[in-house]
Amino acid sequence: MAFTIQDVSDLARLLVEHPEWQLELRRLLLSEELLTLPQAVRELVEAHKRAEERLEQLETTVQNLSDQVRTLVEQVHILAEAQQRMTDGLQRTTDVLQRTTDVVGGLKGRVLELTYRDKAPAYFGHLLRRLRVVSPNTLEDALEAALTPGEFRDLFRLDLLLTGHPRQKPEIPEVWLAIEISVVIDQNDVDRAERRAKLLQRAGYRALPVAAGEQMTRGAEESARIQKVALLQDGQVLFWEEALEAWAA
Repeated sequence: MAFTIQDVSDLARLLVEHPEWQLELRRLLLSEELLTLPQAVRELVEAHKRAEERLEQLETTVQNLSDQVRTLVEQVHILAEAQQRMTDGLQRTTDVLQRTTDVVGGLKGRVLELTYRDKAPAYFGHLLRRLRVVSPNTLEDALEAALTPGEFRDLFRLDLLLTGHPRQKPEIPEVWLAIEISVVIDQNDVDRAERRAKLLQRAGYRALPVAAGEQMTRGAEESARIQKVALLQDGQVLFWEEALEAWAA
């Protein structure tokens, strides 16, 4: 039987009077999906709310991490600047120490040169008789005539020039000692002594190369042995006979 307007009014009145019928009517009129939709919506709203809360927490965490990273970057920058200042300071200290070492080494070398010059008889008297310390200036006429200007200047940088007669070889006439002096005798000292002895020989002087000092490198000793350069290390003489035989013949 079809409903009339009056019937609908009666139904509405009855549903108001009996609210428990409303649930049964909904079950009859609506599908299961529609019936559960309000609960699903509520759950969705709750889930969305929880998601927003988690998002807010995540944003707070990210902000805190960002602040921490920013602070860390600033601290690293400060540490880097401090490290650079320390490195610069260390380099300046190293430079000062190196300059000081060079100055002290130069002064020690100069003092050693003066000591050998002033005490030449003590160092070389057992090798030469009638020993004399000679300034290259006294030989400049003969040197200039035999050498180029560059060779002449090089020879004048000789640390010490001595002359005398070999004490153990009286048959050998007067010899000249071209002496390079260094706190630590190295390859360069040996080479300079040999080169400057050859310049003296070219000018007509029977010259022997000698390197003298307090210590020596292993390379210097080996080179001196090969090049027949006499060595005087802290009072000990090496290769003197070999130098006499090679250079004074």
